[in-house]
Amino acid sequence: MELKRVVVTGLGAITPLGHTVASTWEGIINGKSGAGPITQFDTSKFKTHFACEVKDFDPLQIMDRKESRKCDRYTLLAIRAARDAITDASFNLEKEDLDRIGVIFASGIGGIKTFEEEVKSYSEERGPRFNPFFIPKMISDIAAGQISMLYGFRGPNFATVSACASSTNAISDAFNYIRLGKANAIVTGGAEAAVSAAGIGGFNAMNALSTRNDSPETASRPFSASRDGFVLGEGAACLILEEMEHALARGATIYCEVAGAGMSADAYHLTASHPEGLGAKLVMKNALEDAGMRPEEIDYINVHGTSTPVGDISEAKAIKDVFGEHAYRLNISSTKSMTGHLLGAAGALEAIACVIAVKEDVVPPTINHEEGDNDPEIDYKLNFTFNKTQKRIVNAALSNTFGFGGHNASIIVRKFVR
Repeated sequence: MELKRVVVTGLGAITPLGHTVASTWEGIINGKSGAGPITQFDTSKFKTHFACEVKDFDPLQIMDRKESRKCDRYTLLAIRAARDAITDASFNLEKEDLDRIGVIFASGIGGIKTFEEEVKSYSEERGPRFNPFFIPKMISDIAAGQISMLYGFRGPNFATVSACASSTNAISDAFNYIRLGKANAIVTGGAEAAVSAAGIGGFNAMNALSTRNDSPETASRPFSASRDGFVLGEGAACLILEEMEHALARGATIYCEVAGAGMSADAYHLTASHPEGLGAKLVMKNALEDAGMRPEEIDYINVHGTSTPVGDISEAKAIKDVFGEHAYRLNISSTKSMTGHLLGAAGALEAIACVIAVKEDVVPPTINHEEGDNDPEIDYKLNFTFNKTQKRIVNAALSNTFGFGGHNASIIVRKFVR
């Protein structure tokens, strides 16, 4: 069976750096941090007082008040990003076969704010009184369902849940469904809204979050010796993946081609990555093999790079092992240093960063690295694109995402050549 080619024809995002792809990208290439004091709840009793929040989001911009109250914040963010991506793709939905358009949309945690609020209300009232929308607001698949219902998309419809790899897995699944001929187009990506007492408290209990409360903007510092944990982020990112001939036939603007995807497991630890990066090496090799590409053909890697003590070391080791001498000719960067870690939405946002890097031949920076702040276990001959955006030809880019449970997913995008 000859596999169909898959292209990207639409992008949408709402993030700590802006409510659109354009404003988010402007913040990224200018090295802007989205971190600041948390405004959604009182953090005075918590070890971490800051996060990368989406600012000034009004759900009434996308639906009326009655309908918005049926949705968790993560779903509202998902709908906003999907709306923009679908608009960007310029579909004429009256002419499309809606049976052949699907939605595969991820969330690592789902409606944690709804869960927290309902359980707290139940505890305080001391009675079994729950909102009838509690379950459909909370579950991780409901964003995918809501998007499909809003637009009448009747193709493949589900959510992927693999912690921080969730939305890269969603994109990978969308890619495979389309190239196997099971859909013409799929709305894919991820959303997360875990900036809550449960979210911050839970990650604090694991000592996973930075506690640099005196300087939130500089707290996410991947590959620096002084890194002390990740900065929690929220938001949503969406890509329209489309079968190439279908996109060309309708005159769509094509951003790039999805070349390949890989998955693997660390099979090692509940939360920590393998110290030698075994799962990370395997997932990048799998993505390259799937794309039919050699390591030397990759120009840029958007790394998982969360700013955790163990994870950054193991990923740097894995890149050196997979790419050999070419690793020193690559550009590497972690956009999480600016956006924070969007958990289940991180992969989709970082995929968008790769798409635009390929389209515009520019590599975004890894911010917050100070001269001399070097970890002896990291090879600084690698080009981590510290602090400043770099112009270079980017024919192909790889995006890595690694999740708790040892879930690893990578995708490769490249310039579209018919």
